Amino acid sequence: MNKVICVLGVLLLLWSFAGTSIQTTGIAAAGPEGLAPCVMTACTGMHQRAMLNANLATREQLEGAADAPIADAIIAARPFLTLTALYEALEPLIGDERTRALFASVSVPINLNTASREEILLIPGVGNRMAHEFEEYRPYKAMAQFRREIGKYVDDDEVARLEQFVFVPINLNTASREEILLIPGVGNRMAHEFEEYRPYTSMAQFRREIGKYVDDKEVARLERFVTL
Repeated sequence: MNKVICVLGVLLLLWSFAGTSIQTTGIAAAGPEGLAPCVMTACTGMHQRAMLNANLATREQLEGAADAPIADAIIAARPFLTLTALYEALEPLIGDERTRALFASVSVPINLNTASREEILLIPGVGNRMAHEFEEYRPYKAMAQFRREIGKYVDDDEVARLEQFVFVPINLNTASREEILLIPGVGNRMAHEFEEYRPYTSMAQFRREIGKYVDDKEVARLERFVTL
């Protein structure tokens, strides 16, 4: 009988701990008002998740990372052609600290070859030393080069986290279908249109041809990811 009582007591204790775990798991630690920390991204030094692209995320996704007014402000002002532009849209509304905190969840990829030091420093967890390393290896030819060079300073998990915030433009005339499909928001149909008009002789041609399928704002967003 005593043995049975002991077993039951242990089971009840384990159940109690399990209930506590279930209750707390999935509830983010308190962060700046209106923001859900670490939602859909990697917070510095924490677990990794996929970052939301401010230009492509749905309202529901954005509201999972911030409150409704912030989500509305992002949707109303997009597309953002730089991370700096996203910062400038949000900072007057929620301040510098909350804007930078939000960038751990919602961001805009920056061009590794053209981003300013100030824009690089908007990437969560990047300070002046790492920003210098980003600049040191310019021009980047491909993301593999970024992984290799930045991997000299941080581990693979941190390289993967940082990679979510950056891109290297691809060559319109030589990029493979797989490379084109890595452009955020581009599917097979649009990738086909990219290929259809090769060879491109100017970016004006790209704007003209792709402008047959999407509006000027979307052309401007796509143009960030390509080069000749």
